[in-house]
Amino acid sequence: MTALTLSTAGAATLRADALVVGVAKGVKGPVLAPGSEAVDKAFDGKLAAVLATLGATGAEGELTKLPAASGLKAPVVVAVGLGPVPDKEDAYDAEALRRAAGTAARALSGSKKAGFALPAGSVEDAAAVAEGALLGSYAFTAYQGGENKLAPKDAKSKDSGPKQPLAEVALLGGKPRDKAYKAAVERALALVEEINRARDLINTPPNDLYPESFAAVATAAGKEHGVKVQVLDEKALVKGGYGGLLGVGQGSTNGPRLVKLAYTHPKAEKTLALVGKGITYDSGGISLKPAGHNETMKCDMSGAAAVFAAVITAARLGLKVNVTGWLALAENMPSGNATRPGDVLRMYSGKTVEVLNTDAEGRLVLADALTRASEEKPDAIVDVATLTGAMVLALGNRTFGIMANDDAFRTSVHEIAEEVGEASWPMPLPADLRKGMDSPTADMANMGERMGGGLVAGLFLKEFVGEGIAWAHLDIAGPAYHEGAPYGYTPKGGTGSAVRTLVRLAESTADGDLG
Repeated sequence: MTALTLSTAGAATLRADALVVGVAKGVKGPVLAPGSEAVDKAFDGKLAAVLATLGATGAEGELTKLPAASGLKAPVVVAVGLGPVPDKEDAYDAEALRRAAGTAARALSGSKKAGFALPAGSVEDAAAVAEGALLGSYAFTAYQGGENKLAPKDAKSKDSGPKQPLAEVALLGGKPRDKAYKAAVERALALVEEINRARDLINTPPNDLYPESFAAVATAAGKEHGVKVQVLDEKALVKGGYGGLLGVGQGSTNGPRLVKLAYTHPKAEKTLALVGKGITYDSGGISLKPAGHNETMKCDMSGAAAVFAAVITAARLGLKVNVTGWLALAENMPSGNATRPGDVLRMYSGKTVEVLNTDAEGRLVLADALTRASEEKPDAIVDVATLTGAMVLALGNRTFGIMANDDAFRTSVHEIAEEVGEASWPMPLPADLRKGMDSPTADMANMGERMGGGLVAGLFLKEFVGEGIAWAHLDIAGPAYHEGAPYGYTPKGGTGSAVRTLVRLAESTADGDLG
């Protein structure tokens, strides 16, 4: 993990491999952002003109490297675009700062240390820069750089392995001795460490990450951070009647698990339950996915990874709220023992569900976990899942949908997501779509109308939430796994989508801002 420090040095005197400054897009060309004053002075006040000559405009995501002027200890200056100049001085959007810091951090992979002289005049700005730089520094290299056994023993490989992420971020312009700044940086470090752990889990190949091994990771993290962990294995699931989890997992040699993580605070007045879909690999089961749709299905446990990361982060931050995480873990595989279309499962709630499509499995494992979570009477439940391709069709690859049984709660979750920089959109749960899940054989079916499929899935889940409990469902199928080129602080592969939203929701609950 990249180190993060609040530097007491000035930009001109900092010894580092590079200095990062912000540039906004002005009407007449690039405009230097606050934090760049010392660097501009080294260029005799002509840094903006030099950048313009090099073609820089200040557009978001734009990055320009140039040799440092004499008077700077760092040999390279990296100018990163922040987008349009804000209406008010120093009023740069937090998400713009995160993305700019992430862009710079990615460009500096392989470097030992970089000074970030982006706007950090407020605690919020400093936190945003810290988060973006740390998120952008992420790299998943666990399976790269292995020894080439065919190479001569005395030969030195030209390929020294994958390029390592930026080793240290020195945050400039903050107040290192100010308690609020220190707390903001410590929060950013804890939060991003857990987001990156979630990213690692999502990126881990399914032959190494399956329900049992995921449960082992959760158990170890719980011991490290004082979170109680309970793992229900196949025998316990059979004894408890968890028909959804067992039905989805019975086709695999790797049996399902239900993992409970419980963080409690002695002064907590509210309890928040988080439920995550954890399909460690989704082949579609007997309803096999077509060619071209299987390669990224290791990411179908992204919801469980987000819940896991959020609970551990809450514990690390010592939030005054009880947070319980439920990881519904299974591997959905076709075999002679797999659930068939037409089978009827008896869920943990007691309801029976006719399985019309075994590739609509996430709602089945979530249903059992939602019922179990409801038994503990939390003040609110939020589930997170890469649930439907329909949500991707509706909202694209970067925005997750929010459904809820309470409009006010849905609005609160949406506002929190926007606040922390996670694109989301409130979605309805039309009552007329429920009829499509009627079954002549069971209490209901796991499929309904094709159109509005993401909403149908939300309506299915709603059936398993306890009476009187505020509930929200986040369908992160779009942003959970990024297949394109990296941008901002978003890497290729697992993104850790929804972790920031869940942590901020826990903080708001602890502060009494929700209900």
